[in-house]
Amino acid sequence: MTRHGSENRVPILMYHAVAQAPPRATYGLSVTPAAYAEQMALLAQNGFTPLTATALAAAWRESRPLPRRPVLITFDDGYEGVHTHALPVLRKHGFAATLFATTGWLRGAHEVQSGAALDRMLDWEQVRELEAAGVEIGGHSHTHPEMDQLTDERLWFEVLRCKEILREELGGGAPPVSFAYPYGYSDRRVRRTVRAAGFGVSLAVGNALAARGQGPYALERVTVRRSTGVEEFERMVSGGAGAVGRNFAGDRALTKGYAVVRRTRQCLRKVSGTRV
Repeated sequence: MTRHGSENRVPILMYHAVAQAPPRATYGLSVTPAAYAEQMALLAQNGFTPLTATALAAAWRESRPLPRRPVLITFDDGYEGVHTHALPVLRKHGFAATLFATTGWLRGAHEVQSGAALDRMLDWEQVRELEAAGVEIGGHSHTHPEMDQLTDERLWFEVLRCKEILREELGGGAPPVSFAYPYGYSDRRVRRTVRAAGFGVSLAVGNALAARGQGPYALERVTVRRSTGVEEFERMVSGGAGAVGRNFAGDRALTKGYAVVRRTRQCLRKVSGTRV
């Protein structure tokens, strides 16, 4: 197996729902509890060392060596299955992980609209239990918009409101350090805003291995899906940049094409003054 620490490249795994029978809206980006347990067992058996997003960014920022076979386990949005199914497995292996919470989707006082979320979400007590178990809690905006399409005012609201709620609900201590862009969409303006808001590291998607040269506000992740078999998963974490590139060649081509569409749409909105 390839040792990513020596290559200065790290697989950052992006999960969403962990559920046996999720609704159609989350099905493709979900994994079954059994598949998740098998994937975590593979990491344990092969000597991987899971880190939080903040720990990886700090090591790279301070030029400290990474542990043997580093990997990041991340969850977006805040689906309840992270607590019900993923947490017991993380505890079993003593694994660190990072949850990026969409604060307006979580059940409780800050829920922005009933039914806005795509599946049953965590409540705040469950989020606190995850944090107490060693899961880093990061931001994922307040209402999960396409952030590169927002006005400056709305962009600041999404970032700061998310940060404010996380700090309040997690005991009023240190503010969250990590952030992940909804849908993986960002541009220089979005990244500058997240940085100015006080976040120290931000994750995109990209379906490539993370590298120090990407910078702390554009680290790339690989998507774990319902269709990800154990052999494909092993290639994702141990096969190196070339194997990951081949696995996600189609996704990356679509991403590049859609980026052109998004930039064009953004320019047209600026001209017409109709940005969200």
